[in-house]
Amino acid sequence: MTDPVRVQLRRVRPSNDPLPLPRAMTSGAAGLDLCADVDEPLSLAPLERALVPTGFALALPEGYEGQVRPRSGLAVQHGISMPNAPGTIDADYRGEVKVLLINLGSEPFVIRRGERIAQLVVAPVCRVALVEVEELLPSARADGGFGSTGR
Repeated sequence: MTDPVRVQLRRVRPSNDPLPLPRAMTSGAAGLDLCADVDEPLSLAPLERALVPTGFALALPEGYEGQVRPRSGLAVQHGISMPNAPGTIDADYRGEVKVLLINLGSEPFVIRRGERIAQLVVAPVCRVALVEVEELLPSARADGGFGSTGR
């Protein structure tokens, strides 16, 4: 096992009842659960979107990004997802982490303070150098896409 990547975290507003820091819920979890830092319950009607604050900001190390992903349990049970999944937190962003949620279910969904709403995965970023060419190297797949490989 490798050493953990050190990520600085700052709470963005004082609270007499601070939320737990993002954390992995099992020893094998890839992501850290993010909680909603809302003062009042927030109701999302079907097809409604909301930018939900988490109450903290990060300083990711250079060469890493944060990927904010939907929680599968909220998706399957209530239709709650993220229209921009995964959301990206760049290493140079220092503002509050917020999660864009959408209710794709048929019933309103209420988000309460401390509810786990998304996951954060920290991953290395591969830098690329684009090289413009006249022709691309051939491949067996060629330009087949969007279902071209079948089921």
